[in-house]
Amino acid sequence: MGELADRRLQTRGRLAQLREELKEAEELADGKACVYATGSFGRCEASAHSDLDLFILGKQNGKVGRDGMEGSLLRGLDEICIKADLIEVTRKLGIPEFSGDCRYLTHYSVHEFTKALGTPEDDVTNTFTARLLLLLESRPLVGPTVYQENIEEVVTQYWRDYGDHKTDFMPAFLANDILRLWRTFCVNYEARTERVPDKQKAKGKLKNYKLKHSRLLTCYSALLYVLAIYDRQGTVSPSDAVAMIALTPTERLEWILRQPDLSRAHVQVTDLLAQYEVFLETTNNEEDELVRRFMDKSMSQSYMKDAYKFGDIVFQVLTSIGGDNRFYRLLVV
Repeated sequence: MGELADRRLQTRGRLAQLREELKEAEELADGKACVYATGSFGRCEASAHSDLDLFILGKQNGKVGRDGMEGSLLRGLDEICIKADLIEVTRKLGIPEFSGDCRYLTHYSVHEFTKALGTPEDDVTNTFTARLLLLLESRPLVGPTVYQENIEEVVTQYWRDYGDHKTDFMPAFLANDILRLWRTFCVNYEARTERVPDKQKAKGKLKNYKLKHSRLLTCYSALLYVLAIYDRQGTVSPSDAVAMIALTPTERLEWILRQPDLSRAHVQVTDLLAQYEVFLETTNNEEDELVRRFMDKSMSQSYMKDAYKFGDIVFQVLTSIGGDNRFYRLLVV
């Protein structure tokens, strides 16, 4: 069994175990909210060293606040109890503590996701990142029915003009947000990376290595999927988007391999999956050990060479699938 297959098997087992343990959270959230995992758990490629990146997303309650947003059906006290259950269960199962002292375990209403879409508030409230990660790399832990309903509601907002363009709909709104997320990841890396001392510099290189593999694939696997659909049909429906969201980034690449009409890209996609296996093998270790490796100049240069090669292949696949269609042109210009 390869590294990717092994990680998928282990992650799905751990997610199932988490769901089994989170009975109290499930009862509190029932019909009101969901909890979804992003990051390596959302991509179904978590290692023994991975922590949980979670968001709580509630259905809107119909009550408009001063900010013009409808709140969540999930009450504040129930939110606290759900967070307590999440903390207790992750500790019980030996999963690393939530990063930032639980600061990033945020509760939104789905109305905040859809109302803020395309506005300046989207960045300020972090709904932009939470919404895109929901669509690009998420798996439900609590409230799977609400999770699916929320996804469909968000997709509807991105496809708001679909009714008038069913035969030639180009998902430009979503594509531009995905590209924006990728650029945001890149800018955040540059802004937050320390160049001295050597250990901090090595940590920055490690982050860059991960950025140029997992984060890049999260964004561009989705773009490749919808680009392929558009090239085949001349349009992309909301159901096409929902089908894309149901797949992990690597599963989207495997979907491309199953499409006979995309055979022109199969060699490069196979190369992508093989190189991603190497990335997963390389990063399957404690952070201190990985930082030590990246402090070695020759090893660091070799790793980063592989990272740039990975990006080159993603571009080749994008070009191969897109050719000269209008949607491809929008993605590059």
